Amino acid sequence: MVMEMEAADPPAKKRRTEAPHVRQESGTILTASPQEMHLPSAPAGTNGPPHLGPTSEPPEESHGQEPLPGAAARGEEGEDAGGVDYISRLPDAILGEIISLLPTKAGARTQILASRWRRLWLSAPLNLDLSDARVYGVALSSLISRILNEHPGPARCFSIPLRPGDSDWCPETVDAWLRSPALDNLQDLELAIKMYHHGCPLPASAFRSSATLHVVTIRGCRIEDGMVETLCFPRLRKLALVEVEISGGSLNSIIAGCPVVECLLLKTIRFSYDFLLRDVSLRINSPSLISFGFGLYLRELIIEDAPSLKRLLPLSSHTHFIDHVSVISAPNLEIVGIIYESKYSKLTFGDTVIQGLHVLNCTTGLSSIKSLAIANDKLDLELVINLMQCFPHLENLYIKMSNKSWGKNLWRRKYHNGHIKYLNIRLKTIVLRNYRGIKSQASFATFFILNAKMLQVMRFEGGSYKDDDAEFIARQHRLLQLEKRASRGAQFEFSTIICHCDDQAHIKHVHDLSKSDDPFKCTC
Repeated sequence: MVMEMEAADPPAKKRRTEAPHVRQESGTILTASPQEMHLPSAPAGTNGPPHLGPTSEPPEESHGQEPLPGAAARGEEGEDAGGVDYISRLPDAILGEIISLLPTKAGARTQILASRWRRLWLSAPLNLDLSDARVYGVALSSLISRILNEHPGPARCFSIPLRPGDSDWCPETVDAWLRSPALDNLQDLELAIKMYHHGCPLPASAFRSSATLHVVTIRGCRIEDGMVETLCFPRLRKLALVEVEISGGSLNSIIAGCPVVECLLLKTIRFSYDFLLRDVSLRINSPSLISFGFGLYLRELIIEDAPSLKRLLPLSSHTHFIDHVSVISAPNLEIVGIIYESKYSKLTFGDTVIQGLHVLNCTTGLSSIKSLAIANDKLDLELVINLMQCFPHLENLYIKMSNKSWGKNLWRRKYHNGHIKYLNIRLKTIVLRNYRGIKSQASFATFFILNAKMLQVMRFEGGSYKDDDAEFIARQHRLLQLEKRASRGAQFEFSTIICHCDDQAHIKHVHDLSKSDDPFKCTC
């Protein structure tokens, strides 16, 4: 629950509610039996396909007994109900494209609309995403094989996520799927598989459609050097490698072979042949890369030339084990974080050097960066202010702190009025996570309340108070000195919701990297 508190009477700014990221619903096709998907058969006496929805869901149509409205204009069975059915007037090629863009189950269920639609499903590009199928293990493997054998293709999407019961795929079976003619000219490939163990190699057939792939997600296997040495993905825009074993040389080769990649996700990668990671370094040279999320162990990450890069998102504490992240050229970088307070990790932007959260050198400010996320357990005000001076146009600041109490943050003596006027505080949004309302935390927040003249929202998350604790709110009102706030229109929100995500940047899938809104907003 969230409680909003305003110190004056300006109208509250209407906030847009963000719809959660929704993965495609999936099911089966006409050729799969109802028993395979735990679904009922078509009613007796009908010629339509089995109903593909849940058993408790009423059918949306009459299983093929009634045509689409306006179907008479196309020579279909039935009478025109008086409305104009523009959809039925579209040519088959366009209707096939529409079907292929629907979730798998929804696309299959279009067959119940009219006799014309029954043949469109098999001729439309296959969108095979069985992430929501109700069968597992051997039954799911059999279903996948049956669909690929009976659908002539081509395929738009082949997505087989790993779920309980599917932990051990037979390598020969996976290879047969990938070689199916139905997957010729594939565009979207997601293989979340664990074939017996991580040491099992990814079949070479996985990338046989590399010339047409737009999205690739690989999880839970080993990628051999031989299959990527000369590999090229001329159309690939989103690439995710998660929980895979690969050599540093092969990883660099794959990235170099993606000339138009826009979103890159590298997480929990194990490097083979590179003992103690001393020889592992990753270099990024990409004119097209926009979002880069990474959480892996390696010696050095170098962003040599990325003119389009806007989001640089270290994920989870794994970033502690990257000795050095160096950004040589990324002139349009806008979002950075989360930066951890670790003495073992160095972050360099040109001539600006940051060790953990300590600024070692900052002769030129990074004016392009608008959003920054950090983890500062001790909530050290002086440390944060020094860090902010490296980002003179910073608008959004997210701070994850420890549940423990550290220091007092008595800032008034050092940051007196004569010094404050030289601080260029442009912050519009401040989010404090694990905020408990103790004096040191309140003193930290008060500095920005009294000096951030452009502040719009300050959010306090993860408090231990009750949802309707009026006494706590009243005490915070006094401690934070809200009546003296520098921004008269600022809103102050208190939330008891605690974010349990490992990553402050909430990136669970490569598609999350393409979101244009706030990557640090918790959706859990």
